[in-house]
Amino acid sequence: MAVVLGAFGAHALKARLAPELLAVYHTAVQYHFWHALALLGVALAWPHLADHAWLRAAGWLFVAGLLLFCGSLYALALGAPRQLGVVTPIGGAALILGWLAFAAAALRG
Repeated sequence: MAVVLGAFGAHALKARLAPELLAVYHTAVQYHFWHALALLGVALAWPHLADHAWLRAAGWLFVAGLLLFCGSLYALALGAPRQLGVVTPIGGAALILGWLAFAAAALRG
């Protein structure tokens, strides 16, 4: 999905969005891509790590972060009300907590 949205932004939105909004959209795509890979890492680590509680938490935090952080940035870039921006830091915090949970799972592994 990140690849599709990235291509959409690069081709369909490039001429339609102001440069600063295109930069917001690009940030959403980058974080979307990297955290989709993080979710893949969670799935690949599942059979190898004994502490599934931390790994499960990491997965859900990555999902929440993707929806809240990337979703709000996509929406803001496409014209959503600026008030939606209050959700973005909550999503960012979820992504950070996801990485901490993933690290905890790996260290307890």
